[in-house]
Amino acid sequence: MKSSRSVLFWILVIGVLTLVFGRIDNDYLYAFYFVTLLLPVMVGTSYLFNQFLIPQYLQKQKYFKFGLYSLYALITSMYLEMIVLILAFIYLANYTYDQMNPLTTDVVSLTITLYFIVLLRSFVFLIKQSQDKQQTINRLETVEENIKKGHLLVRANRQTAKVIYEDINYLESLSDYVKIYTSSNNPILTKEKISNLEKRLPPFFIRIHRSYIVNTNKVESFTKETVVIEDNSLPISRTYKSKTLEVLSSTN
Repeated sequence: MKSSRSVLFWILVIGVLTLVFGRIDNDYLYAFYFVTLLLPVMVGTSYLFNQFLIPQYLQKQKYFKFGLYSLYALITSMYLEMIVLILAFIYLANYTYDQMNPLTTDVVSLTITLYFIVLLRSFVFLIKQSQDKQQTINRLETVEENIKKGHLLVRANRQTAKVIYEDINYLESLSDYVKIYTSSNNPILTKEKISNLEKRLPPFFIRIHRSYIVNTNKVESFTKETVVIEDNSLPISRTYKSKTLEVLSSTN
């Protein structure tokens, strides 16, 4: 789909430039030949900017390298443009300078025309990339917010209790029971296995010990041996240490 849009774009460019150049001396066929010779330079320069320089350097905030390589690209394009002019002189004008299309001899106009199209397309490409990135961020934030607003259903006191994920501080296994500690300081005791509850919890809950699962959003501090949540120090077992430290280091 993207390739089709790109092909249609360049076909439109050929048509527009042919009309613009052809109006100078009412020779549209001559202008079409010239624009066709110029097209590879436009496509190559545009592809270099959009598919390499912008993603590799500009979007990664490597501004010096982006500026330097962009300058190299522009110089190279100008040399290629001069080659196109020479080919146009040889092929289209049959070595007769005064038979050439007036715009063919105007290097400044050619440069402005070429780079206006290329840079305009790169600017549009950059805006679209930025919008797509922002939409992805917004979508992920929405998903994360929905997860946080989700809830865990457990049986407690012969009733089904709905516990909001974000209200849970940590879970503690007590043999055949699990005690769920919440922000309201009213623990909920349910006859469940902690391993079963672990499967039903979202990714921001992690197992730090065979007896403990913690909400990483509620972790106040941690060491290689313990996790602190609301002044409660919970042990990290050797089995879960590596994963626990990795997750906590990336989220805190």
